[in-house]
Amino acid sequence: MTLTAGIDVGSNAVKSVILEAAGGHRILGKGQARIRGREFDEVVADAYDQALGKAGVARDDVEYVATTGEAENVDFRTGHFYSMTTHARGGLHLDPEARAVLDIGALHGRVIRMDERGKVLDYRMTSQCASGSGQFLENIGRYLGVALDELGSLSQRADNPEVVSSICAVLAETDVINMVSRGITTPNILKGIHLSMAGRLVKLIKSSKCSGVVVLTGGLAADTGLFAALAEVAEERGLEIELRNHPDSVYAGAMGAAIWGAFRKRKLEQLPGLFRTTDVVKA
Repeated sequence: MTLTAGIDVGSNAVKSVILEAAGGHRILGKGQARIRGREFDEVVADAYDQALGKAGVARDDVEYVATTGEAENVDFRTGHFYSMTTHARGGLHLDPEARAVLDIGALHGRVIRMDERGKVLDYRMTSQCASGSGQFLENIGRYLGVALDELGSLSQRADNPEVVSSICAVLAETDVINMVSRGITTPNILKGIHLSMAGRLVKLIKSSKCSGVVVLTGGLAADTGLFAALAEVAEERGLEIELRNHPDSVYAGAMGAAIWGAFRKRKLEQLPGLFRTTDVVKA
């Protein structure tokens, strides 16, 4: 049994998976840990040990540790891979029909178009302003007193959503404060925010000329309210796409890293004397 690991370090959380690479790609264990001001090494170890524990294996059993995202400082890594390539490959693993990934993370959203092998063909990313990101939505939820896992269900109860027009996160938050003072209900505020975010993200999808299946990845893929808003806006704008998500979408980057790590390990083993556990390979 050949085991590889993928570790994806984001702005808010670290995700990790253990992959059985021989004879296919089967995920044996997953782990996730929020950063929340904790020491970098501590959070990485927490997520990694969770995945190892669920897989029932020890660190020494893992033959290649592939990192992605902001994980270049993980001292026990074998190789590091660019996040666009890992999310593309991870998205394809989650949904083999996907030809694009919509990755919605804590600080940005991006669209990655790929082929049937997971090779990146094109990508588009939101601007530096955070109003289309998970951190923005988390800040709004905190102000409204709503937990992250409740945002989606509340949003879908809206009957008259109030759309946030500003693309600036600071001004958008001011808009929300004004809405609360005007008595706009929480579901209508949240649906309006979701529609505003969806508008920016669908614009990215359109500019990248995606078609067919687009799978969501990243932390906000689990937000059912945002998913519904994305589908609504995409239909309104006549995009010929099918949006899909997956229960493991948050782990797409880590999965892609583990899969690319398995591929890199096989290639390096074909070159005698070149495979070392300290190699750092970017792809």
